[in-house]
Amino acid sequence: MTLLNILLQAATEAVDPGFAKMGAGLGAGLAAIGAGLGIGRIGGTALESIARQPEVSGDIRANMIVAAALIEGAAFFGIVVCLLIVLL
Repeated sequence: MTLLNILLQAATEAVDPGFAKMGAGLGAGLAAIGAGLGIGRIGGTALESIARQPEVSGDIRANMIVAAALIEGAAFFGIVVCLLIVLL
C-alpha cells in the first residue's frame, strides 16, 4: 500500500464520509478558483509590463507562459487529490 492510500484511508475513516466528500468538492472548487485568479493576475500584469516596455515583450510572454503552466500544474494536483478522496 502506498503512502497516499494510507493517508486517504485514514482521512476518510476519521470523519463521516459525507463530510469528507463535501470537503473534497470544496477543495477542488477552491483549487480551480485560485488557479483562475492566479493566471488572470499573471496575464494582467504581463500586459501592463508589455505596455511599459514593448521591446522585451518576447521575454515577458515566455515568463508568463511558464508561470501560468506552474500554477495550472499545482491546481491540477489539488483537484486530483480531492477527486481521490471522493472516489476512494
